[in-house]
Amino acid sequence: MSAASLEIRPVSAADHAAWLPLWQGYQRFYKTEIATETTAVTWQRFLDPVEPMHAALAWQDGKAVGMVHFIYHRSCWTVGDYCYLQDLYVAEGLRGGGIGRLLIEHVYAEARAAGASRVHWLTHETNTDAMQLYERIADRSGFVQYRKIL
Repeated sequence: MSAASLEIRPVSAADHAAWLPLWQGYQRFYKTEIATETTAVTWQRFLDPVEPMHAALAWQDGKAVGMVHFIYHRSCWTVGDYCYLQDLYVAEGLRGGGIGRLLIEHVYAEARAAGASRVHWLTHETNTDAMQLYERIADRSGFVQYRKIL
C-alpha cells in the first residue's frame, strides 16, 4: 500500500455501511460491545456540524480500510482547544502498512487547521504494536488515567 493509493476523508451520511464494520471490528479488538442505540447517536453526532465529534475513513480501491474518531474540547491550560483522538482502527490484515499513521496525521492536520493546541489519545497497555507507531509520532505524557464509570 502506498500513501498515493489511499484517500482519507470525513464521513458523510452515505458512508454508514462502510464505517459500521470498522466500528464493530474496533469493538471486537478491545473485547467490548457498545449498545446499538449509542452507536446510532454517535453516528448522528459525526454528521451534525455543530457537534465537536468528527470521523474520517481511509479508503483504498473503493473500500474503507481504516477509521478515526476525534473530539475537540476546551482546556484550562491553553486558549486553543485540545483534540482527543478517541478511536483509531485499521482493518485486520492491513495493519503495519502505514494506514494508522496516515489517519493520525490526518487528525493532526485537521486539529492544526481548527486552531487546536494539542492532539492527545490513550491506548491500552497491551496494544504494543500500535505503541511502536505512537512512540515515533508523538510524545508519551507520563500521565496515568483514572476513571469512575457512572
